[in-house]
Amino acid sequence: MSSCILLFYICVISAQSADSLYRDRAHLPSARQAAELWQAELERNPRAFDAAWKLARADYWLGGHAPEKERRAFFESGIEAGRKAVALEPNRPEGHFWIAANMGALAESFGLRAGIKYRKPIREELETVLHLEPPFQQRSADRALGRWYYKVPRLFGGNYKLAEEHLRASLKANPHSTVSHFFLAELFIEEGRKDEARAELLKVIDSPLDPEWAPEDLEYKSKARSLLVRVKPAS
Repeated sequence: MSSCILLFYICVISAQSADSLYRDRAHLPSARQAAELWQAELERNPRAFDAAWKLARADYWLGGHAPEKERRAFFESGIEAGRKAVALEPNRPEGHFWIAANMGALAESFGLRAGIKYRKPIREELETVLHLEPPFQQRSADRALGRWYYKVPRLFGGNYKLAEEHLRASLKANPHSTVSHFFLAELFIEEGRKDEARAELLKVIDSPLDPEWAPEDLEYKSKARSLLVRVKPAS
């Protein structure tokens, strides 16, 4: 009995430590340590749902920020961790969302073959999130589906109208979402709606930081400043 209690407290301390490290994910070694702790917890307890989806989330971040030679492995690890989360809790949104996020990153980063491979499963996972819990993470599934409809070629289901609808739906949950405003700006640039694109980029720059997503917000603010310089007013 005493050994079980000790193991319980070790797991609790590890989880708290990993969460704290992940909050400092802008410092990449902290994100790596958090991922290692969640991986270790999952190995100790294969039914640790929170460790599984949080590992998938950490792998997504690491895949976007680690040296180029490591990125594919992180995204693939994130897909695997997300699938473990779904196997444990199929009616929870976390695993489904982070599977889609890691697949989407692979599709955007590693060429046409990855895009073809993951195109359909990404949409299916995101639609599952919308079915299970539409408000999840400030309607992140709508945001990601907006990106999906923007990036996928029209021949394979891409649709700018649906992209805009999903992105605007995500903004109803969080009108200050830097990611949603930035994605809308990219869509408007592609459609030649330059003044609207500039307005969205200014919203990215002016939006307050979300304490939970500050590292992401800061990155999109930097991207918006760079892009705004290149997008000249239409008139």
